[in-house]
Amino acid sequence: MLTGDLVRLRALEPADSEPMWRWYHDPEVGRWMNSAPPISLAQNMAKGLDRPRNTFEQMLLGIEPLDDPRLIGYASLGDTDFVARDITLQSFAIGDRDAWGKGYATDALRVACRFVFEEAGMHRVTLWVAAENTAAVRAYERVGFVQEGRKRESFRTGGKLYDYLMMGLLASELTG
Repeated sequence: MLTGDLVRLRALEPADSEPMWRWYHDPEVGRWMNSAPPISLAQNMAKGLDRPRNTFEQMLLGIEPLDDPRLIGYASLGDTDFVARDITLQSFAIGDRDAWGKGYATDALRVACRFVFEEAGMHRVTLWVAAENTAAVRAYERVGFVQEGRKRESFRTGGKLYDYLMMGLLASELTG
């Protein structure tokens, strides 16, 4: 387990499939997630049973508060380039609405980035985020991510197109 000031990051368990399925089906939580055709809870549970083992090339981590062992979110890292020492934060969410605004996202991002810099030997973390997802952008900026580019009208949600921001963080820029 990876521990921060407020949260721990851990490998996902099959039982974590149920809360994640709920988050994807909650319109407010799922608004900024990449859309996909809906799947049933049973299909999502089966997916959880077949989840590959975490490696430095691809990892999916659950986020839980230190004082409460319940899943509140997740972080997915992958597309690892060991030559450039670059990894992509593919998805990140605090899905439990009761956990919003409590600093869990910022702490979880710091823990994940510290891990990939110190343990996996990465030099850079790259991510894409919808420009209008201001809460996520603020959390990324709090740990040191900077905007490096914009992909116009490339994310669709709610029948609208939004810009994607490319953000990056170098190992020397991680704050906290």
